[in-house]
Parts: sequence; structure tokens; C-alpha cells
Amino acid sequence: MKSTKKLLTILFMLPMLLLFTQQGTADDADVKVIEMEGTNQLDFTVTEIEVRPGQKVKVKLKTVSDFPKAAMAHNFVLLTADADASAVAVASAKASDNEYIAPEMEDQILAKTGLAGGGETVEVTFTAPEEPGTYEYICTFPGHYSGGMKGTLTVKKQAT
Repeated sequence: MKSTKKLLTILFMLPMLLLFTQQGTADDADVKVIEMEGTNQLDFTVTEIEVRPGQKVKVKLKTVSDFPKAAMAHNFVLLTADADASAVAVASAKASDNEYIAPEMEDQILAKTGLAGGGETVEVTFTAPEEPGTYEYICTFPGHYSGGMKGTLTVKKQAT
């Protein structure tokens, strides 16, 4: 009797499980995945990203370095359109206890990863802004932004 009851419960739940699984797959198909590396030369290997308004985006950032994490690590920090990237970078460089993200600058950040040391990969999934325009992304590890570690995410109605 218990076996029959368990079987009926499983059979009842199976269609719902399949629905959720299919829904997850459909949503994942619309995610734009960007894979990039951060290097010892203080650059991102991808410096221009183009997306549609409201599109889901997943950024995977791998740090390529033999230096210890305390000496060379990278993050991806996407800023609001009106953010002062230099001010965010300078303030964040002093926030070692918060993975180099200045708490007082959080309102200028749309998405961010943690820090990745050599051989590590970090990622973040976010929804692109609805407002077309250009949004800068930077690395906030001390000295990296001023060394040129930045790029742009462009939101276009007809993104490729």
C-alpha cells in the first residue's frame, strides 16, 4: 500500500518536474554568455559587449596569472551609465576587506563578481539595463582600472 501511494505521488509530480526543467532550459537559451580572461597585463580579453535591453547576460571571468591572489586578482564590475568609473575604482581600491568594492559606491554598480586569483573563474548573471546606451565595466583591484582594465557593455535594441 505504501509503495502504491509513493508511486502515485511520483507520477503526479513528474509532469510538474518536467515543466520546471523545460522552463529552465528555455530561459537558459536566451542568456548571452561572455567568457573573458583577466591578464597580468591589466586587461580584459573582451573589451566590448553588445546586448539587447533586458537581455540576461552571464559573464565568466578567468584570471590568467602565476602571481599570488593577493598580488594579482581580477573582478568584473559593471557600472551605471552615469557612474564615475575613476571615483569607483579609487574608493574601491581601499576596500580590501570587501573584495575591493567600496560599500559607498554600491549604488553605482549594476553587477559584479568576486575576485579571481590565478587559474580561478568567477561569474555573474544579470539582466541588461532596459535603457539603451553605453555602460562601462572595470576591474577594481588596486591600480587595475588606471592601468587600463576596462571595457564597455552597449545596450542596443538590435544587438548582435
